[in-house]
Amino acid sequence: MMVTETDVRRIALELPGAYEQPSYGGRPSWRTEPRIFAWIPDDPYGLVVWVESLTAKETVLASDPEKFFTTSHYNGYPVVLVDLDSIDVQELAELIRRSWSLRAPRSVVSKWKRDHAGDAL
Repeated sequence: MMVTETDVRRIALELPGAYEQPSYGGRPSWRTEPRIFAWIPDDPYGLVVWVESLTAKETVLASDPEKFFTTSHYNGYPVVLVDLDSIDVQELAELIRRSWSLRAPRSVVSKWKRDHAGDAL
């Protein structure tokens, strides 16, 4: 089943403290004070999410080039682009939660982890 922007929005907004705000160029982005954790750029179309490090970025990109890609615009940043036509909703939810956990305040993430023990992050 193809993932849509509506799926991204639903998953992102279920996270504590998450809200939607237009990004540069007016495209949707999802934030948690004070940081952005996911956004949909104009070109190329996909979802941008944060990963743990530049090393993690390379690992993710190599894991499945059909699902994960980057552009020179994101060189030096620990983010990957996700092809929404190539990923399922469950894997997308894990990526969005992980990105959120890297950007949200530690106290919020710790509470979420306690409340959702056993859920993938």
